[in-house]
Amino acid sequence: MAATKRRILVIEDDPKTVELVTLYLERDGYEVHSAKDGLEGLKRARELVPDLVVLDLMLPGLDGLSVCRILREESGVPVIMLTARTMEQDKLEGLGMGADDYVTKPFSPRELVARVRVVLRRAAGDGIYSGPSVVERSGVKVDFLRHEVTVEGRPVHLTPTEFHILGALIREPGRVFSRSHLIEKVMGYDFEGSERTVDVHILNLRRKMEPNGGGPRLIRSVYGVGYRFEA
Repeated sequence: MAATKRRILVIEDDPKTVELVTLYLERDGYEVHSAKDGLEGLKRARELVPDLVVLDLMLPGLDGLSVCRILREESGVPVIMLTARTMEQDKLEGLGMGADDYVTKPFSPRELVARVRVVLRRAAGDGIYSGPSVVERSGVKVDFLRHEVTVEGRPVHLTPTEFHILGALIREPGRVFSRSHLIEKVMGYDFEGSERTVDVHILNLRRKMEPNGGGPRLIRSVYGVGYRFEA
C-alpha cells in the first residue's frame, strides 16, 4: 500500500508564488492545496485538516497574522509564515501569534521545501523520544507519545515548536540551555533566524503555562545565558 502523502495548504494571494511553491512541494512528494485569501484559507484549513500551512503575511481581507491567531485557537497545525517584511519585529510578531517558522520574500523554493521538511519532522517528534515517554515535574506533565501537556491537571495546547522547547527543558531540570543550544536542539543546525525567536517561544510558553502574576515560576531566565526549567 502506498504511503499517504502529507497534505500542505498554501494560503497566498499571488498566483505565480502559489504555482512555484506548488511545483516544488509536489516534486518533493506532498499533496498541495491552496487558498487566495484569509477567509478562504481558514475555510479550507477546517475542511482539509492539513499537516502544515504555508501562510502569507500580507493577505487581502483577513491578514496572515489574524489567520494564524485563529488557526492557533482551533488546532496545533504547524505554520510557516511567508513575509515580505524584513524588519525583525514583524517576523517576531508572527512567531508570537504561534507560527513555527518564517521565510522572507523573495525566497528560494528549495529553501521553503527544506523548512517544510524540518517543521514536519519537528511536529512528528523526531529526536525527542529518548528517555521516558511521560515526564512530570513541578505540576507539569508532558506525554511525548500523545503530544500532550497538562499543568496542575489543566490541558495546555502548544505548537510543535513550543512543545519541543518545553520537552528539552523539562527532561533536564535545572540545566541552563543557551538560546543557540535550544535553536540547535529544536530547530536544527540550518536555522537562519534570530536567537530572539527563542525568546518569543518562551514568552508564549509562559503565557500558556504560568499563573497570572508573580513572575515566571516554571521557566526561569538566567541573565546573559538562557533558560532553565525550575524543578
